[in-house]
Amino acid sequence: MPAQPLDDTTLKELVADAIAAPSMHNAQPWRFRYGRAGRTLTLRAEFDREMPEADPSTRGLHVGCGAALLNLRVSASYRGLDTLTTLLPVPIDPAVMATVRLAERRGVPAQPPDASLAALHPAIRDRHTSRFPFDDRVIPDDVRARLADAALAEEAHFSFLPPEHLERVLALIRDAEGLDLSDPARDAEQRYWTRDTKVEAAVDGVPDYAFGPTDTSGRSVNRDFAGTDVIPGRAHALFEDRPQLALLRTVRDRPVNWLCAGQALERVLLTAVRHGLVASFATQPLEWPELRHLLRDPALGTGHPQMIVRLGYGPEGPCAPRRPVSEVLTIDP
Repeated sequence: MPAQPLDDTTLKELVADAIAAPSMHNAQPWRFRYGRAGRTLTLRAEFDREMPEADPSTRGLHVGCGAALLNLRVSASYRGLDTLTTLLPVPIDPAVMATVRLAERRGVPAQPPDASLAALHPAIRDRHTSRFPFDDRVIPDDVRARLADAALAEEAHFSFLPPEHLERVLALIRDAEGLDLSDPARDAEQRYWTRDTKVEAAVDGVPDYAFGPTDTSGRSVNRDFAGTDVIPGRAHALFEDRPQLALLRTVRDRPVNWLCAGQALERVLLTAVRHGLVASFATQPLEWPELRHLLRDPALGTGHPQMIVRLGYGPEGPCAPRRPVSEVLTIDP
């Protein structure tokens, strides 16, 4: 499509696409500021939305900001805007996650700067976390390869777990769930980020309608945001016996790598949508350092685990709430 003028309407559209990204407990820990003089959007972390119990290093917060950054790049490319992205550009201010300089393309054919990114744009609004059972259809090898390529384009590795490693990871997920349930502080933190939609209009957090059904199979890897509560009328379901799990890894384990992991994660998820897949996450063992270390498997190569993704064919999840653009975007005069 031809380049759109870089007016306030376009800026709001860019940020609306960015904030459709997933984040830990749907905390949406981001804010954007646009400077007209430099034609630059700055992505800042909102550390008052961090989770000191489950994410003390803010690794998960950085991953979420990285996912929002990828959506912003996709949206800009779709609108025919050139971008120059810089990660962590202000060492003395750790809240500055990235800057994205935007430029209109003039006097050139209406070809997006990065066609592969622009092609992902329709998937932004169709991507939702699905905490429902998936069917047993195996994801074809060529689709798996495209997901791996999507991650590699963002300097990360994405590999589906072989059978032996899968069983070990399933056991680690169960171990992490047990640790979570026995930790009152973590339980309280999770409850803080859940929303009872009968008494409040949610704009963040995980609403009760997105919890998914109660697992009667003992095989679900989804985090149960209901905790030990019993929700009247909540459906029961059998989940897949052998979930198709993949591990997202980075070579190093620093904040810049966490941002790359978030971009890789979202690029994988948008690519998955284009191939008819749905996804959810199993982050529980990543939140316990001793368990996160055990996720590594030499058979998959070296690297630091950043995300466990469950993929398959099944019902789309509901659209989780988002904060209004007016709350997260500041446009400097």
